[in-house]
Amino acid sequence: MEKVVHEERQLSFFEKYLTAWVVGCIGLGIMLGKLFPQVAVTLDEISIYQVSVPIAICLFFMMYPIMVKIDFVEVVKAGKTPKPVVLTLIVNWCIKPFTMFAIASLFLGVFFKDMLPGVEFVKGGAQVELYRSYISGCILLGIAPCTAMVLIWGHLSKGNDGHTLVMVAINSLAMLFLYAPLGGWLLGVNKMPIPWQTIVLSVVAYVGVPLFLGYHSRKWVIAKKGFKWFEEKFIHYLTPVSIGALLVTLILLFSLKGELIIKQPQVIFLIAIPLLVQTCLIFAIAYFLAKRLKLPYKDAAPSALIGASNHFEVAIATSTILFGLSSGASLATVVGVLIEVPVMLILVKVCLRTRYIFERAPHKN
Repeated sequence: MEKVVHEERQLSFFEKYLTAWVVGCIGLGIMLGKLFPQVAVTLDEISIYQVSVPIAICLFFMMYPIMVKIDFVEVVKAGKTPKPVVLTLIVNWCIKPFTMFAIASLFLGVFFKDMLPGVEFVKGGAQVELYRSYISGCILLGIAPCTAMVLIWGHLSKGNDGHTLVMVAINSLAMLFLYAPLGGWLLGVNKMPIPWQTIVLSVVAYVGVPLFLGYHSRKWVIAKKGFKWFEEKFIHYLTPVSIGALLVTLILLFSLKGELIIKQPQVIFLIAIPLLVQTCLIFAIAYFLAKRLKLPYKDAAPSALIGASNHFEVAIATSTILFGLSSGASLATVVGVLIEVPVMLILVKVCLRTRYIFERAPHKN
């Protein structure tokens, strides 16, 4: 049976400075877009059934290292402590998508609407108001809970690593069944075109296939090399691959969006505001509910952090496939990456400073 390695775990070099890498890729993408404007466009046009082949390759290598970390044996064990599992599922799938839609619509569709003028043509030739495209990107972030990075946040907050890992697995499975219908419905409410077949294809291709290959390759590597080698070597070398693929995707994305950013840099700031509000609100809701449910701190902290975190790899993949690499929706998902690391590190510190409020909260199932 596999055993969790309890060595002190810190952010890797790439993970620790992810925000800096993202900012660097934005700058490089903008510069490439100015100097070689046709490069990204040409790469994006290499497609099969409107799926960009270069982007598809990058997105696969973003997702696979995440999925291979999941130990599904732990999912079965989660039934022994159902409260934190139920809390996380309710927050991620019954609360978070709708608060994200409401907050993004309020800020981008009301407060900032006059500051986000213009329209854009998305894949398929549909014309949409640009602010609706940004809201759609926020929606795709809101219905994509829990990234691999949340394993780091849970560990740094001194939470229950097993619970965090279990919720990564459960949310990945839940996305296979809930992401497409929930995303399609909310995009429809936002008056965006809904290519249902493409939504389903993107979930299968960027969640289902990496999940399937991750599960089987994990079993094969552990059987051949042992769990210690898998944990210390195999996973160690895969993490930079995932982040590297993300950064390449961002370079392509911003090479197409560079002109807009140069002309309207305030757009990034305006999109970041509702995403920041949403992140803090969901964290507060989950943390408060964990306290009311009398969960111990070790379960409460990762439950709140999982709710606050987004699976931005899936959101970027889906927005790219649905609306195109140059869409406002894709730009909004990238802004999510920009604020993820610094905001989550702050929330980790909030957890550590407030852990005392759970000390007299016994865990009862």
